[in-house]
Amino acid sequence: MEPDIPDPPAGAATAGSALTGKAALVTGAARRVGASIARALHAAGADVLLHYRSSADDAAALAAELNGVRPRSAALAECDLLETARLPGLVAAATRAFGGLDILVNNASTFYPTPMGNIAEMDWNDLVGTNLKAPLFLAQAAAASLHARRGLIVNVADIHGLRPLRRYPVYSLAKAGLIMLTRSLARELGPHVRVNAVAPGPVLWPDEGLDEALQAKITARTALKRLGAPEDVARACVFFATAAPYVTGQVLAVDGGRSIGW
Repeated sequence: MEPDIPDPPAGAATAGSALTGKAALVTGAARRVGASIARALHAAGADVLLHYRSSADDAAALAAELNGVRPRSAALAECDLLETARLPGLVAAATRAFGGLDILVNNASTFYPTPMGNIAEMDWNDLVGTNLKAPLFLAQAAAASLHARRGLIVNVADIHGLRPLRRYPVYSLAKAGLIMLTRSLARELGPHVRVNAVAPGPVLWPDEGLDEALQAKITARTALKRLGAPEDVARACVFFATAAPYVTGQVLAVDGGRSIGW
């Protein structure tokens, strides 16, 4: 017998109110894509717990920005995601700040090359730990809270979890694992918790930059012939949170068609 789960209430919520009363935890929220996701969820009405590890100033500035728009709607939580025992504390922080947790966005990531012959165990521990192990254990810590509020997990994967990036084997396999984790959690946590992933393509260059010729080459290989933006990833997260109540276990590529024109 199918479980008796009521449909979401009918009615057209406005873009700025669709998530009113909801609480979100975004990891790696201080900068770059994470900050864009936090802003987008907040603009849709959610209260947001901003996780950071070392970017305290950026996180504080973002919290001040969001609280300036809507008082007491953003809070901060510092945590090294590799310290697994501390992950339940992030969920507890959201509950203290906002009364519960509806949305978990596993965005935090490390990214750097690990060419064969130069891979160290610390590279494995860092890249797999941040991109795969932490999302698993944070999802486990959040499962009960999300179940209680029929919540959502969004994992920020990468198109290179589907097709490997040369010289980045450890990163690529970690993101491939995150994609499988998304599908596995959708089965494990259903029917009350939905789990989906966004797989960005070229939306933001690394902090250390890339050679302009390589940037042009990568951009030319997208079907849209242009670079995306962090806001494109953020909109996909909001879509899963607001407009996809019957979607779970799916991976949405936000890559300008890069993955179809390899």
